[in-house]
Formats: sequence, C-alpha cells, structure tokens
Amino acid sequence: MQRQPVVIANWKMNGNRQLAKQMAEALREEAGLLSQVQVVVCPPAVLLPAWQQHVFYDAVHLGAQDVNEFEHGAHTGEHSLALLGEAGAEYILIGHSERRQHYGDTDARISAKVNAVLNYQAQQLKVVLCVGETEAERETHQTTTVVEAQLSAALEQVTAAQMTHVVIAYEPVWAIGTGKTASPAQAQEVHRFIRSWLQQKYAAADTVPLLYGGSVKADNAETLFAEQDIDGGLIGGASLEPDAFVAICRAAVARS
Repeated sequence: MQRQPVVIANWKMNGNRQLAKQMAEALREEAGLLSQVQVVVCPPAVLLPAWQQHVFYDAVHLGAQDVNEFEHGAHTGEHSLALLGEAGAEYILIGHSERRQHYGDTDARISAKVNAVLNYQAQQLKVVLCVGETEAERETHQTTTVVEAQLSAALEQVTAAQMTHVVIAYEPVWAIGTGKTASPAQAQEVHRFIRSWLQQKYAAADTVPLLYGGSVKADNAETLFAEQDIDGGLIGGASLEPDAFVAICRAAVARS
C-alpha cells in the first residue's frame, strides 16, 4: 500500500521567531511539495503561535514536542492538550528518547499521554509515538525486544479506530545527534518488524505511517525513504536549516 509520506521537524529546545519566518517562507516557495507530503513542524511550545501565524494559509501542520497527561492542574512548566490545541498543535510527539532518558517518561506515563491525546474530545489530534533502542541494546541484539515492549506498553489500550490517528517514529537512540545513522537496510529491518507487529493487532496496520528518526540529512534521506516501510522522517538538527529541511521533504516526495 502506498502511504502519503510524512516529514516532521523536531526543533527541540532550539529556534526562534526568525527561524519560524524563514522556514515558512522556504516551504511556501515549494508549495507543490505540500500537496504530496505531510509536513509537520514541532517548535518549542512558546513558538507555536508565531509558527501558526506564519503558515496559517499554508498546508503545513503544527506539532508539539510533548504534552502533560492531565487536563489541568498544578503542573508547573507543563502544557495541557487544551493549551497546545489552542496554540494550533495538531500532532503531539510522545515518548521521544530524550523524554524517556532525561525527564521521567516511563512506559506508564507514555501510555497515559497516548490515551489522553487519542481520547481528547475537544478536537482530533494525532500521536507521534517514538520508539527505539540504545547502542548497548543493539549490540546485545535486543532491538526488537525493546521496540516491541515500547509499542506494547504505549498502545495497549488503543483501539483499531484510534490507530488511524497514530504515527510511529523509530529513532535508534545511538543515532540521535551523534552523526551516526542506521543504514537503510538496518532501518528497514526494524520498520518491517514494527509493521508486522501492527499487522498482528490492527486491521488497518498498513495505513499507519512509519518514520525514521536518527541523523536524517539531505544527503541520506532519499536512500532511507526508498525503503518499503519507511514513510518519511522525524528530523532533528537538519530541521533547523530551511534549505536542508526542504531537501528532505523533496526526498520524501520522490518516494511517493
């Protein structure tokens, strides 16, 4: 099945209003891309209104890098679904390895966030669930065991209907910000495993976009996206460079 490619920019704790303006202009100049690839930008939450303002009339989607699992309350520094939705977010990253490693996102908390997003009644939002193994886990041949455990924990309560609002990003921890990249064959092997796992549980598994995240750049995107089960990318550092990010989007269009 041919799925529409998806390319997501994760700015992490980077960027500013000037970058939002520059990125919006770069994407607008390539408007033809936006009808062929789903482009999502996830800036820091404080930049969501600026990003929304710049791309209001463009077919570019907004995303948030995380969400709190509670509707409201005494959670200093956190953002609720209502706040993110009002700021324009349509996609929510959940379970990014940096959240898992450094900010206490356990399997239970990731599951709670996934369910909160998919059961949110005020508007339809999409989950971008991140999974992936560390270098030590890969070296000890635990990749599929780790990925399966992360998938099982996060999606345990997700229905078949809700899976139409889920994107899964495979991001090997050892390839994030390190300059290392899984080879296309290595990435495809894990993506194929994820697809097979989904097919055992959901009738519409073939419609779920699977993205690769791990030092994707303009010069390696096309070979990665050419693999059968890699439907696009979750882009970190290269998403801070408008020309490089547009080139990656072009590579995704070439896949389609």
